[in-house]
Amino acid sequence: MSLPDLNRMAHTSLMAALIAVGALIHLPIGPVPVVLQNLFVLLAGLLLGSRRGLASVLLYLLIGAMGLPVFAGGKGGIAHFLGPTGGYLLGFAAAAFMTGLISERSPRSLAADICAAAAGTVIIYLVGVPWLKTVTQMTWTKALTVGMMPFLPGDILKAAAAVLLAKPARLVLSRQVQSASA
Repeated sequence: MSLPDLNRMAHTSLMAALIAVGALIHLPIGPVPVVLQNLFVLLAGLLLGSRRGLASVLLYLLIGAMGLPVFAGGKGGIAHFLGPTGGYLLGFAAAAFMTGLISERSPRSLAADICAAAAGTVIIYLVGVPWLKTVTQMTWTKALTVGMMPFLPGDILKAAAAVLLAKPARLVLSRQVQSASA
């Protein structure tokens, strides 16, 4: 295995670890807690691209499904995929992939990163809110009220933070790749 391959594996694993750390920083406000995971999911897509961003989220989800305490509140286990937050967890994978896809196919710019992060955030809601509605048997209005509305301001800030962190982080990653290739 080459040094660039090891670097890519390390970056993918690091993003999975950061997503787990983001879950530990949580504020329970109902069936869905406020977490920092979204920030790192979006950042994984922006930095690693669609496939490796997805891989980092899948690694995180696998570790959590195996029972390690990496989900919100330091919990783990397969049962979390069947509960109210299961859709958001699955939405993280789709969000990282789409954020990465938009980032890969767009010229590197602030506008492209904003669009990518916004799309990723919307995808999390598109998967999470219907899942919440189904599992809890809430009405659409109630599911949107408890599963999206209180999170919008914070998620906008997390998406902005991911966009702002992406540029300097890309510089660091590109230097690592260049030094590994040399």
